[in-house]
Order: sequence, then C-alpha cells, then structure tokens
Amino acid sequence: MDILWILWILPTVLAVEETLMDSTTATAELGWTVYPTSGVSDITSWEEVSGYDENMNTIRTYQVCNVFDNNQNNWVRTKYIRRRGAQRIHVEMKFSVRDCSSIPNVPGSCKETFNLYYYESDSDTASKVSPAWMENPWVKVDTIAADESFSQVDLGGRVMKINTEVRSFGPVSRHGFYLAFQDYGGCMSLIAVRVFYRKCPRAVRNGAVFQETLSGAESTSLVAARGVCVPNAEEVDVPIKLYCNGEGEWMVPIGRCMCKAGHEAVDNGTVCRACPSGYFKPAQGDDSCIQCPMNSRTTNEGATTCVCRSGYYRTDSDPIRMPCTTVPSAPQNVISSVNETSLMLEAGGCTRCGDNVQFVPRQLGLTEPRVYISDLLAHTQYTFEIQAVNGVSDQSPYSPHYSSVNIITNQAAPSAVSIMHQVSRTVDSITLSWSQPDQPNGVILDYELQYYEKDQTEYNSSTVKSQTNTAVIRGLKPGAIYVFQVRARTVAGFGRYSGKMYFQTMTEEEYNTSMQEKLPLIIGSAAAGLVFLIAIVVIIIVCNRRRGFERADSEYTDKLQHYTSGHITPGMKIYIDPFTYEDPNEAVREFAKEIDISCVKIEQVIGAGEFGEVCSGNLKLPGKREMFVAIKTLKSGYTEKQRRDFLSEASIMGQFDHPNVIHLEGVVTKSSPVMIVTEFMENGSLDSFLRQNDGQFTVIQLVGMLRGIASGMKYLADMNYVHRDLAARNILVNSNLVCKVSDFGLSRFLEDDTSDPTYTSALGGKIPIRWTAPEAIQYRKFTSASDVWSYGIVMWEVMSYGERPYWDMTNQDVINAIEQDYRLPPPMDCPSALHQLMLDCWQKDRNNRPKFSQIVNNLDKMIRNPNSLKAMTPLSSGIHLPLLDRSVPDFSSFSAVDDWLDAIKMGQYKENFANADFTSFDVVSQMTMDDILRVGVTLAGHQKKILNSVQMMRAQMNQIQSVEV
Repeated sequence: MDILWILWILPTVLAVEETLMDSTTATAELGWTVYPTSGVSDITSWEEVSGYDENMNTIRTYQVCNVFDNNQNNWVRTKYIRRRGAQRIHVEMKFSVRDCSSIPNVPGSCKETFNLYYYESDSDTASKVSPAWMENPWVKVDTIAADESFSQVDLGGRVMKINTEVRSFGPVSRHGFYLAFQDYGGCMSLIAVRVFYRKCPRAVRNGAVFQETLSGAESTSLVAARGVCVPNAEEVDVPIKLYCNGEGEWMVPIGRCMCKAGHEAVDNGTVCRACPSGYFKPAQGDDSCIQCPMNSRTTNEGATTCVCRSGYYRTDSDPIRMPCTTVPSAPQNVISSVNETSLMLEAGGCTRCGDNVQFVPRQLGLTEPRVYISDLLAHTQYTFEIQAVNGVSDQSPYSPHYSSVNIITNQAAPSAVSIMHQVSRTVDSITLSWSQPDQPNGVILDYELQYYEKDQTEYNSSTVKSQTNTAVIRGLKPGAIYVFQVRARTVAGFGRYSGKMYFQTMTEEEYNTSMQEKLPLIIGSAAAGLVFLIAIVVIIIVCNRRRGFERADSEYTDKLQHYTSGHITPGMKIYIDPFTYEDPNEAVREFAKEIDISCVKIEQVIGAGEFGEVCSGNLKLPGKREMFVAIKTLKSGYTEKQRRDFLSEASIMGQFDHPNVIHLEGVVTKSSPVMIVTEFMENGSLDSFLRQNDGQFTVIQLVGMLRGIASGMKYLADMNYVHRDLAARNILVNSNLVCKVSDFGLSRFLEDDTSDPTYTSALGGKIPIRWTAPEAIQYRKFTSASDVWSYGIVMWEVMSYGERPYWDMTNQDVINAIEQDYRLPPPMDCPSALHQLMLDCWQKDRNNRPKFSQIVNNLDKMIRNPNSLKAMTPLSSGIHLPLLDRSVPDFSSFSAVDDWLDAIKMGQYKENFANADFTSFDVVSQMTMDDILRVGVTLAGHQKKILNSVQMMRAQMNQIQSVEV
C-alpha cells in the first residue's frame, strides 16, 4: 500500500479551467428564458434585475420570491452553451436565499432550495415551450441548498449572505447544452453562474513532455496521455504515460525516459544536456557525465567514450573507464640455464606487463620473466627472441622491443617410441615394427626390445637388440600373450621405454583352422594344372609362415591399426588403438579429459544411439565461457563391456585435434550417467542437411564442404587411422557450413529394417556396402585407400544433395555392378572435374587411387580456379551407363506424366503441369526453361532436376525413334 500511495503523489500542478459561460461578464441583459412568464400574483416567475456582487461590481441577476402562493414551479433557462470538446461540465453558482422563518405570515410551502437541470442538443433549437418545462426531458443535476440564508435587517435594508456551490455533470456528447434553474416556492437571488470544464496542463514528468489533456467524463475517470521524451532522451522499459483525472490533475505515472549515452539530466530532469568536452557518459541512464580517464580525451561534446591520446592504447577487453597505457620496454639481463635438451630462460625487470600475457608451458604469452623450454633438438644452436608485450602492444604501429640470446643444447637421450605394431606371427614367434622416436636427439645407434609373458613380471623379462626399427622374437610359447616395450639409444644413452603393448602367438588350433580356410583356394586352382597347384601350395605355405597368418583373429591384435614402416613423418603423432591397452579405462584416462558432472547441463534430447540418448546442453568449465555442446549418455543397467565400448569412441576421438574432425570436450565417468561431451554441430548430419536444402548452394560452396571433409581425412590418414565407415551420414555440419568427420565408435548402431546400409560379409561383421571399397568387402582389407573409395561416394552424395547411392538397388546388385566396372554417373549439374575425381577414387586397384593429400590439392586448385568447375559432364545416351537410368527413370515405364513426376520426386507440381496442359510425354519432352518457369517451378534445384529429366526424356525418345527407323 505504501508503494501505491507514493505513486499517486505528484508535485502540485493546478488544473486548467476553460470557461464556457460566465454571467458576470455580460455587459447587457442576459436574456434567459423564464417560465411561466407571469405568476398568479403581481410578482413574475423569475425576473432579471441589476445588482451588485460582493465587490460591489454591477452584475445582472435573476431573482424570484413567490412564497405566498402554493404549488410554485418557476424555471429560468440559459442560452445555448457549446461544450467545445469537454466531456464533463462544472457549474459554479453564487446565490442568496431568504430564510423562510424571517418572512411573516409565510405559508408552510416556503422553500430554501432550488434545482439544477441540463439538456443536451446538437444545435440551438430551444423555444418557449420546448424542451418541456419538466424533469423529463431535462436531466436533474442536484438540489441546491444554501449554507447560509439571510434574515437580519440593518439600516432599513437586508444583509445578504452569498452562497457559492459547484456541481458537475457528464458525460456530455452533443455539441452543446442548456442549463435550467427551478424554483418551487422560495425567495432567492441567482447572482452569478459560471460554466467551465477542466483539463490537465502541459507538464514535463519523468523526462517526458505531456500535452494538455481533457479530463474524463466521470469524476473517477482516468484519461491516459502518452508522453514524448525530451530531446536526447529515450524510453525505458515501457511506453511512458500519465493519467488525467476528472479534476484535471495528473496521476499515476508509468514508465520514464532517460538521457541517452553522452547526455546528462539537468533542470530537474526536464533537459538532457550533452556532456561537455573532456567528459563522457557511456550508456543511457541517470548517471552524470564523468571526466575522461588518464591519457584519453574526447573529440566533441556528447561523447560516449574517450579516445586514447597519441602513443597510448586500450584493448577491446579493457573497461572504457580504464586509463590508456603505453607499450613496455625490452626485457633486461636475459639469463639462460641449459640441461641437455632443456633450458631455463629468465629476464630482468621491465615495465609493467598487461593481463593478456601468458607463460609456462607455452612459447607465447608469458606473464613472468622466465620460461622452461624442453624437447629441443640435441647439440643444436637456437636463437631466442624475448619480447615484452602488454595488452595494447598489438595496437601500436611499432613492433614490440625484444632481446635475443643464442643457446646451444647438449647431447641427450632420445624420447620414447610412440607405438609398436605386429607385422606377423607364428606359433612360436612374433615380428614387430615401431616408429622412430618423435625426438631422436641425435643418431639412433640401436633399439632394445624388452618382453615377458603377461602373467609374469618385468623381473623375468628378456631383451633383444636391433639395429633397425623391426625385430623378430623367437622361441615363444604357442598361444601365449606377451608384453613388449622398446627404447632407443644414442651416444647420450637410452631413452625411456615405450608404453606396454600386448601381442599373442598363434595356437596350434588357429594354425590348423587357417590352413583349412586356405584349402578351397588351393583346390579351386586345380584347373590350372598340377605344377601350378604345387607352386601355389608352396607359395601359400611360405607366405603364411612368413606373415604369421595375419588374418587370424586375436583379442589383442585384430583391432590394432597398422601402418607401413618408413612412411611416417618424423615427429608425426600416431594413432593408438585403445584396445591395445591391458585396461581400456587407462586409454580413457590418457586421451579424454574428465569433466565434473556439475559443469554439464542437459537441455533436451535430440536423438538416440546404441548405448543411450543423444542430447544438447551447456558446458561451463571453471574459468571458461559457457558453450553449447552435444552429450551422449550411457543408459542405466549397462554391462562393463558396454561401458568400455561406449567410452572407446572418446579414447579415439580424444587423440584428434583438427578443425575438420569432431572435437571431444571430455567425458564424465565418475558420476551417473556416463557421458561423452563433444562440440555441438547445429546443422546435424550432412546427408539430411543437404536433403533439406536441395539446390540451395553454389558449386563452390559444395566444393568447400568436400575440401573440409578431405582435409579431415588427410589428418586421420597421416595419423594412420582408418575410418572404415566414411559416409555423409557420419559427417556433421555446423552453422558456418564447416564439415567435420565423426562417428569413431568401434561398435556401431545397426538398424534391422530394410534401409540398413550394411551387409554381412563372408568373413563376418557388418560392412556398409554402398560406401565400401571392393577389397574391403571381399577380403576385409581396410586401409586409407579404402577410405578414399568411400570419400568418392561422399562426393557423389554431396553433389546430388543427399541422394541414396545406387538408389534402390540391392546390396548384391551393387556388388555385381562394381565388379563389372560400372560406376555411379555424375549427379545433375556436377562439373566434369569433380566426377572425374570421383572416378579416380573408385579405381579398382587401390594403389591407383589418389591419396587424401592429393585430393585436398586438387580441390584447392578448383576453388582457386572456379572456371574449371563450369564444364559439365555431357548427358549420356544410357547405352554404356545403365546406372544412369536409375537417376533419371525411363519415361516409357510410366503411364502418365503424374507417375513420372512422382518418380523424379517432383510430385508437388502435378497440378501445375495439368493446369498448363503439359499432360503428355510428347509435350513435356519439348519443355524449355521458360516453360518450367511458366508452370510455377521457382526453386533453382527443382528447375534443374526437371529440365535434366526432360532432356533425358527427349534423348530416350530420339533413341527409340532411331531404333525403329
């Protein structure tokens, strides 16, 4: 209640009164109409006489005093009064009344009151008889009684006492009105009558100007008035209003205006004045202008910020009230301390550093005058330049000052070998290979391999030395699992051992089974002759013994990603299969960052996977901005194997860091539910995104998407990671159309419906046939070259806007077609250069397929030279490309144009074609682009699809005619 009361209290501003009629200003007779014109006695009804007001000014009055006659009904009516827009009228009456008790012999009908009436009319039409002298049609306002009556006589005259009463009425809606005063048996004098209305005056409140406003029709009415902000002010929150009450007073302010940035309120908020020179105001509000901070100034009045003086700067993140600063001097007295391939640098004092500077272990952005640098090349001279930089250094036109120091590192032991892999195995031997250490730190003299049985300890280990990065370990037990570690040696000594890797020799049963699997191949070659058969048997036996029957399955080796020794760039990071760890949880801890579950907030479920739900939400890590993320959750009731399989994807993804590979933010493993948190890709999977935006992108945009995918795959190939399931459905797209390779789970979610793009091979396991290279289907030989084949299919998906590869062909039909050297035709409007690159990716011999690095270079050349993308692959007659008939159906197989439109997925235009009389194939085959536009096809992608189908229809018709001839 206190708040409401305060809202109603406003500074007192008197209402404005506009007078409609004032009898005291009349300079001649008033000439009002009276009824009746004469009374029963000699005294008339109401008589107009001259008199005096309280100031003894001459005025015209009306008086009546027929108190000795009963049943009095005396009326006097004013002239017509125009209301001038007023809705509520006020009448001020000054009058005197004779006290009935002071009149001798007065009858009991004497009155000391009179009645006030009004009558509305659109024009001055009243006469002596109209309106009738009765309460209806007149409207009674009130019965008026005197506060004081007179009865005393002094010096032979009466002492008159003047009463003043004010009455109001409304609403009035006609153009004007009359007033009437009824006497019914009194002795009185109507001295003065003033008729007026009220309005709220012009006012400036809460930073806004309100114009004069008429009061409402009722005494309790509130008329809303819209305010206009004073110059250089703006409304805050809601439109600003005041309410004008029935008495012409402003009430109930709502909203307010505040001075804009660069202006302050003066004169009680009625004026917004520009900040003077040297002062500024950064934002809208009631604040006053403030003086510019040190080393800054304004360039004009009304400033919202102060600019730094010459030689002084302020960063974008600095508050605008912060003084401007200058750049620091060069570091002083640099000291170095070398320890083999590590060194410590320390600098003397310099001028104050800014908050943007960072330090250990980074090379740039140091916040203290020292840095520890490690992993340098051994026995090598380095020159270090140390620059002092603060938050405004990048704004200075001058380069930061720096000091330099020359350092020569010592000789040092090599770093650890990153990974080993199995080359082959037998029942009693294993052949291993490994990469050179990332930091050799000199010439590698030799390697030392340490191994022991998994169930034993390192104290029972044996060692083997090798001059190269391969070694054959013999004398092992059949079917036994061994732990291997390797380290390199330079003249400075041995480096650290690599991580533990587990490999298993073959069992006798595996050897016999492998031999049985090879027998059908041997028997199937009998037709070639006995000598050739014997040679084949010998070759198979020798190869199998040398290769250790590498196709045999093993828990520790089947999932290991292999690479070719000698093709790895020194220092290149190599992918490590998490399933080579004895404890897969160790791989999760090594490659995936643990996130506290309190930092993750799930907003909504956006999908479902094999292991649980896929959600979107927010991630807020300490000291970092909140970010939108995707969250995979592991459903409750999981087994330990399901948990390992679920987290294996994070162990894989966590090893990658590339702008075109989906980024892992971290995992939640110490709370429930278990989660994998990745960056959020707003546009979802590439195939559905393209289908939703059919025909909406330029060729350059599509090539840019393909270039991003190829760049991500090049990165993965360089790390010796083979994806095995590259497809548009496994590419995610963000809001900037950046494509990123995803789906690194070793256990993939497979649906059971007929749309499942996989096929169970004879060797076991699910394979996405439409995207998989022939050698991977037939022999399960997955390499980067097989990923290149899959990339060619992705190219076709992109250029066809998400069309299903090979359309409705069965998996077996696809296998047979590829075996017969059939390949997918160019999608509609596909540049010939792009289709040729697809065909290169689909070379049957995997050695002839381009590398991902070559693909990236080719796409870069196309982007730099857009003219190379203008040449389109010409339409084929279809004789040598039967798959082409799948994309553009044979029109002869349809009975009507409507069926043909459904087949090319343009069924929404059936009615358009019918209305334009394109109802036969003969007419449709002659359509031009103008005809397609006239039919009402406005989408560019749909126009091209229909035109391409029409051209193919025309070609098919011509072919049929030529055959008939």
